[in-house]
Amino acid sequence: MAVFAIALLCAAWSSSTDTARASTNFVKTSGTAFMLDGRPFYVTGVNNHYLTFGSRREVLSVLDDAVALGANVVRTFLQPVIGSLDGSRATIWAWRSSSDASNLGVGGTYLLYWDHVAGAMAINDGPDGMAKVDFLLAESAKRNLKLIIAFLDFWDYTGGSQQMRAWYGSTDKAGFFFDDPRPKADYRRWVAHVVGRVNSLTGMTYRDDPTIMAWELMNEGNAVPETLRLAWSAEMSAYVKSLDPNHLVGSGHAGAIDRMSDLAVQSLDFGTWHGYPLYYKLSVRQFDRTISEFCEVGARAGKPVLLEEFGYARSNPDAADAYALWLDTLSRGPDCAGWVVWRLVSRQDSGNYPTDLHDQFDVRNDGSPIWEALRTAAARKRSTASDDHPPSTTREAR
Repeated sequence: MAVFAIALLCAAWSSSTDTARASTNFVKTSGTAFMLDGRPFYVTGVNNHYLTFGSRREVLSVLDDAVALGANVVRTFLQPVIGSLDGSRATIWAWRSSSDASNLGVGGTYLLYWDHVAGAMAINDGPDGMAKVDFLLAESAKRNLKLIIAFLDFWDYTGGSQQMRAWYGSTDKAGFFFDDPRPKADYRRWVAHVVGRVNSLTGMTYRDDPTIMAWELMNEGNAVPETLRLAWSAEMSAYVKSLDPNHLVGSGHAGAIDRMSDLAVQSLDFGTWHGYPLYYKLSVRQFDRTISEFCEVGARAGKPVLLEEFGYARSNPDAADAYALWLDTLSRGPDCAGWVVWRLVSRQDSGNYPTDLHDQFDVRNDGSPIWEALRTAAARKRSTASDDHPPSTTREAR
């Protein structure tokens, strides 16, 4: 009996030790810095939009190229969202497109859809659904990459919140999803399903997986008016935290026009902004000054700030120099928490890089000056990380 009791005590001690050890692997915040295992965690990251629907080979290519770049974080969105499988609820985007993955050919993948029998949202947990997210998490963990995952995209490129409001016959792109109780209930159900999902490959529940750096409520959730966006962000971020106390939560909002007004939401752990000089009609130098201004906004709020999307056309002759300048400014800024470039793409199943004739923001592992500027910046930050000193107080995800 005594031996059995001792065995129970040992098992309990071992379990608590394992839990404590695992908990240190979650990214936290301390003032304007991210922290990992008690040390500053400066983000050198990449965005990719097709990781939840690309082929396994395409996903692995992106993750391997992220490692080659020196990235420590990959950001993506949970998508696609479609209408009903029987067509009674229309899919509002080109779900059947035969384009490559980068150009939104999803190969039949869908995560959310309208169940015409139940008359309600349904979730696809199969191999052409959430199992693809399982694969992404498992492979990212093998490469020591952290993920920032947005629960949804605002835009209709692969459905997003626009498809979900279309389920209910709404044409209001900016208000309905965030205000009507039906899509709000759908969103909460989706969040609960995701954070409570058990990965079919690792056996780990998503809420317990330290591979995830942070959840984001939505990519560029442009609710109008601003009061509605802030109210929705406060409600849903608190809801996420009630289900998952382990992970950080961000809004995923572009944040540039409103200068990250959602930093005031207590249940959001960090600020995000998306910066494209072309769209804001800023010169390279003007954008560089903007970077410092946004880091200062974060300092006043006492939270980390991520430049989590930015891009500059490859055809610009000064492109590599521009990236080098901006990344240096971010690296030197004491209140800048890191960067996530838009966007890393890798060779498609065709063996070719995707075409990018519109904005030319694609970053490729091609040895180009732009690639080298990003790789050098990431390597330089890794080499100086040991000189960083953690701030005095740590704000846990809560």
